[in-house]
Amino acid sequence: MRWWQKPASDTQITHGNRLWLYILATIIMMLLVIPTFIVIPMSFSDSQYLEFPPSNWSIRWYDVYLESPKWMQATVTSIQVGILTMLLATPLGTMAAYALYVSGHRAARAIFVCLITPMIVPVILIAIGTFYAYGRVGLNNTITGLVMAHTVLAAPLVMIVITSALRNYDLNQERVARSLGATRVKAFFVITLPQIKFSIVTAALLSFLTSFDEVIIAIFVSGGSNATLTKHMFSALRDFIDPTIAAISTIMILVSTTLLLATQFLGPRQK
Repeated sequence: MRWWQKPASDTQITHGNRLWLYILATIIMMLLVIPTFIVIPMSFSDSQYLEFPPSNWSIRWYDVYLESPKWMQATVTSIQVGILTMLLATPLGTMAAYALYVSGHRAARAIFVCLITPMIVPVILIAIGTFYAYGRVGLNNTITGLVMAHTVLAAPLVMIVITSALRNYDLNQERVARSLGATRVKAFFVITLPQIKFSIVTAALLSFLTSFDEVIIAIFVSGGSNATLTKHMFSALRDFIDPTIAAISTIMILVSTTLLLATQFLGPRQK
């Protein structure tokens, strides 16, 4: 039996019947990946302008990035904000997802939809609202304000990941622990948490990446010594197309890819 005649699923649909889907998925993947394959070689160009393919290869723009106090300060700020956002969004999103899942209340679904609204509403609207709200309380251009704003974006993502994990978890195990005298908090930390820890780690890494890669809110509420790396990149694109941006983009792609791969290696192994 040839490969296209073999069943692709339990419904006996063959790979041949799904050939159109494979072709469509390949085209979409190529459209997503090709820009990356263009940016990475451009970062190794010796030209003063973005050039593809590079006529001369060099790590000049990586040296410029690493030796620039402005870029280094922005990088430190982005990492700091990303870590703080992760530390804040992960427990908040986990607690919200757990509370809504175990409550069994008929309003839980509506509350869940309300809490993930930041993923539905255009980010530019959140940025504008945040900018004017922060203007009244003096949180613009501060680390605290930026972390709070990024937490609003990251927490819904954490909720979705943890809710999915809880749906694949047998809650009766926690109920048994509680019937034997454990409090709900102890039962969660002793029974539930160890079984969904991979999902929590994944949600934490995704919340860090959400903050680290975010640019629209950062443009509105960060500035000065607290400007993020993405804001400086956007400013550099607006004022002057600096090839340093290609080098920074390559590093960010490497960081994002490494963290996403880490979530897979940290996951449970199939037996």
